[in-house]
Amino acid sequence: MELIKVVRKLEKLLKDPLPGRVGQLRMLPGGVNEERFSIRDDHRKGAVLMLFFPDSDSSFVPFIKRPEYPGVHSGQIAFPGGKWEPEDGDLSVTALREAEEEIGVYAEKVTLLGKLSDVYIPPSNFLVTPFIGFISEKPDFIPDPIEVERIISCPFPVLVDKEIRKLTQVVGSSGSRFETPYFDIDNEVVWGATAMMLGEFTYLWENSRF
Repeated sequence: MELIKVVRKLEKLLKDPLPGRVGQLRMLPGGVNEERFSIRDDHRKGAVLMLFFPDSDSSFVPFIKRPEYPGVHSGQIAFPGGKWEPEDGDLSVTALREAEEEIGVYAEKVTLLGKLSDVYIPPSNFLVTPFIGFISEKPDFIPDPIEVERIISCPFPVLVDKEIRKLTQVVGSSGSRFETPYFDIDNEVVWGATAMMLGEFTYLWENSRF
């Protein structure tokens, strides 16, 4: 699907109330658990960027694969993003800054369209705001060698294809094994908070009036 068509539809969709948990719950790890949405008072804030860019006659969304490290998100697939810093001011600045640092997309070239509902991540105690934006030209990605193992560019038609939504067993940060829904993107298991964000996004896209 061409970028301009995706952008025009999103401009309309993001003006309406967001589906929130209705969409997120479809991809909730380990089954439905309302405690998953209990946010601690001492939580940290963060933001990520779901970025659309053109290539040939279609649009794509980049994901990053985190390197292996001693942390709760080791080796996971995510949107570019990270921790809010006081100098950021607005969380949208955080999303743009982190995208520039992690994948080399200049913040000033990104047009923000809106945002999805916040997602709380209990293992790292982050409340993350997903922003949606686009860039008019295919970027020359420059992955941060410390924070990014590789960049995965997913064609938009693949992203909204229901056939890539599957179930698997994962090992959580506590060491326990459980079943979780996930998006099969480029043979990677996209689960957890990123999958919940995509769950809301795909719900919004599939249930649009346009």
